[in-house]
Amino acid sequence: MVPTMQTKPLPLETKISERVTLKKRSDVFLRDDFLDLAGYDQVGRALRGLVSKGQMLKLGYGLYTRAAPSPFDGQPAPIKGLRTLAEEALGRLGVKTAETELERAYSAGETTQVPSGRVIAVAKRVRRKIGFAGNYMSFESAAT
Repeated sequence: MVPTMQTKPLPLETKISERVTLKKRSDVFLRDDFLDLAGYDQVGRALRGLVSKGQMLKLGYGLYTRAAPSPFDGQPAPIKGLRTLAEEALGRLGVKTAETELERAYSAGETTQVPSGRVIAVAKRVRRKIGFAGNYMSFESAAT
């Protein structure tokens, strides 16, 4: 009889962290992306643990992104801009985005007011907050 070496299963936080680092195409993760690893509550606890360790940031209800230490204060910060992450999150949630009225006017040379980048035009109503650290995106109805 050959002795077999038993290995301990990896903790859920480690499995999620590995999946996040291996999945290069997306920077926004839904809680549902990890439901094949464990139950809903366990995944939530593991994600909260990763957020508290600074490896991920919570962008909104069920929305997470990769984090890296900020060069300014060392606090966890997203690796991409908030607008880019919000557009990707909305795309993952099935909401189409477009240029806002101000962005369209600025591009056409009708105004010199530079858009803030904190507003996204959406095709349907969005009731969720997307942002972090007190900085949240606003939504306006897209022109049809």
